[in-house]
Amino acid sequence: MNIIKAIILGIIEGITEFLPISSTGHLYLADEFIKLSESKAFINMFMVVIQLGAILAVVLIYFHKLNPFSPKKAQREKGQTWQLWFKVLVAVIPSIIVGLPLNDWMDAHLNTWPVISATLIIYGILFIVIERWNKGRTSHFNDLNTLPYSIALGIGMFQLLSLIPGTSRSGATILGAIIIGTSRFVATEFSFFMAIPTMFGASLLKIVKFLAHNSFSGDQVAVLLVGMIVSFVVAYLSIRFLLNYIKKNDFQAFGWYRIVLGIIVIAYFGLKAIF
Repeated sequence: MNIIKAIILGIIEGITEFLPISSTGHLYLADEFIKLSESKAFINMFMVVIQLGAILAVVLIYFHKLNPFSPKKAQREKGQTWQLWFKVLVAVIPSIIVGLPLNDWMDAHLNTWPVISATLIIYGILFIVIERWNKGRTSHFNDLNTLPYSIALGIGMFQLLSLIPGTSRSGATILGAIIIGTSRFVATEFSFFMAIPTMFGASLLKIVKFLAHNSFSGDQVAVLLVGMIVSFVVAYLSIRFLLNYIKKNDFQAFGWYRIVLGIIVIAYFGLKAIF
């Protein structure tokens, strides 16, 4: 049964990691109905580490673009690739400085249904408002190669908002990038690339903390690998969908979805608390 549950959770993670609808919010809600028969420590680690599968989907899709050693690239293109990586690293500095010290506190105090439902609704409204405000505006940064380091750092500051569960890392960074002048496509791709060091770091931290007081059983390794593999496959399809979607559409539909989901979370947990 744990393998089946890992498959379902992997599907949820793969769909929601890069769509700006909050993978944390969906996994929190899913945990009410699909509880792994494991320790709380393993479940907390699992919910983060299965994101590695989704991140590997980004690496596969953009392998050539992100590979500075590709023999198919001219020297100038290799230099641009290195510059892109440096911009990504600059963008994740705020999360390292602020996120690492606050990680345990956030998990203990903010991973609750009132916080998640509130952030789902608030950012849903922001998506609608900002996209309407953005209509008719001319974006100043339409190419990752010309994206200034200052703008990359600014997008990284917006990523700090995703420390609050239910926010959506991709949602916060895409909204932030649009606000400070990037095109929707540049905002989305840069958000994808920021996810690579961010989620690798978060997953490594969770694994180290888990192994400090526990050890993996064979069953746990199997459950974790299944969740990662499924999230990889589904995330690959989700990324392809999103890249095609944003060519002709904005993010307002995701905003409305977040609002509806937030209301469902309030209704479910509110009624559960009453009855």
